[in-house]
Amino acid sequence: MASPTQRSLTLIGGGLVGALLAQQLARRGFPVDVYEKRPDPRRSGFAGGRSINLALAERGLQALRTAGLADDVLQRAVMMRGRMVHTRDGRSGLQRYGVDDSEVIWSVSRGALNMLLLDAAEAAGVRFHFGQSLVSADFDKRRIRLADEHGSERDVDASVLIGADGAGSALRTAMHAHGPLGERIEPLGHAYKELEIPPAGQLPAELLGDTGGHDQFAIEPHALHIWPRGGYMCIALPNTEGSFTVTLFLPAQGPHPSFATLPNAQAARAFFQDDFPDLLPLIPDFAEDYGSHPVGTLSTLYLDRWHLDGRALLIGDAAHAIVPFHGQGMNCGFEDTVTLAALLAEAPDDTADVFAEFQRVRQPNANAIAAMALENYIEMRDSVADPHYLAKRELGVLLAERAPEHFMARYRMVTFTHLPYAYAFERGRAQDLLLQQLLRGSTDAGSVDLDAAAATLKATLPPLPSLRHG
Repeated sequence: MASPTQRSLTLIGGGLVGALLAQQLARRGFPVDVYEKRPDPRRSGFAGGRSINLALAERGLQALRTAGLADDVLQRAVMMRGRMVHTRDGRSGLQRYGVDDSEVIWSVSRGALNMLLLDAAEAAGVRFHFGQSLVSADFDKRRIRLADEHGSERDVDASVLIGADGAGSALRTAMHAHGPLGERIEPLGHAYKELEIPPAGQLPAELLGDTGGHDQFAIEPHALHIWPRGGYMCIALPNTEGSFTVTLFLPAQGPHPSFATLPNAQAARAFFQDDFPDLLPLIPDFAEDYGSHPVGTLSTLYLDRWHLDGRALLIGDAAHAIVPFHGQGMNCGFEDTVTLAALLAEAPDDTADVFAEFQRVRQPNANAIAAMALENYIEMRDSVADPHYLAKRELGVLLAERAPEHFMARYRMVTFTHLPYAYAFERGRAQDLLLQQLLRGSTDAGSVDLDAAAATLKATLPPLPSLRHG
């Protein structure tokens, strides 16, 4: 491995991706300064405007293993085996993500994870500067202007800049002003609001359902709960102390139901009584939650260019923000950090080539997971209760058992392997088309001749690449 130069790397953004990247670079010998506009959450408390908890999958776990942090993170996470789908009439059923408990995802607290990553980066020698907002960047002079919380400004040398400052990236704005990046932001048209199911001890005993033997949880803790309702849905992710973060996804505007038609907690409560009658009693502070929590917007960000020769690069959400419906935004960003740190370690003196190669490798994968995340919203809010989807899913499980070297569900490829997102996207499309042809419109997977189906599969699609699990 090449020895890094002593030229400092300057990161804008000390969130999840920025802190993890900084730690990995410092461990490789790079001097790293990180400028973060928010105060240090370890001292001021975590004040994120984003979702409270996130889904950690194999790609993110592998990045944390590379950083030596996976075990520490998993001790603070809750395992989720699959989707617990709640129907309008109060029934529920688990749809497993993988084949067994070796293929699960993990619910992690954004704030707790960020603080753990900050500690790890500081221990590796990273210098953090909190309460420092990027005002502007002079890429020719390789200097940036920063402002503190009082508005006082100062200039700092920054020969190589990396922007890990999220979807609203200030560095991206500065780069775009220097030379257009081909930015396209596609709003989903749907928005979200977060609510909370408290720990079981704060609820009347008669409300508590099957908790899987974990008394602090009001509902089954080892699942991502979904209340699919066609064009909209609620989901709930478990937190380690026994609560669940509930997220309502609705159209932002338009006819009922939309956030425009639910202007206050009273209107929202009536909507929940009609559409989520089993969920509403589990949210005792519904009026306060609905009234005080903001409506979040959802968009996909596309850029033609992620870097300005070797002077500046965007990474994570700053380069490719996606909607949250595949639970892969953080995982994709973490995967970015592993690729970039390895490339920089190999060629520390040639950031122009490194940044170009980073974009060449990662951009097709970022575009693929962006598309899959959009598709997964439709699947979560609608298809999980659709007989045709369920038949394809069942047939896919049977084919994966019969011919595992030729068939793996796309969700498993994305979530439990390191196969490139772009490969999973294309292979998933080919497999889905084959499943449709095998079912011929039937909703009964049992009617398909499995031996003939497996033979057709092997004749139609090449074997899967060597699968890399953690």
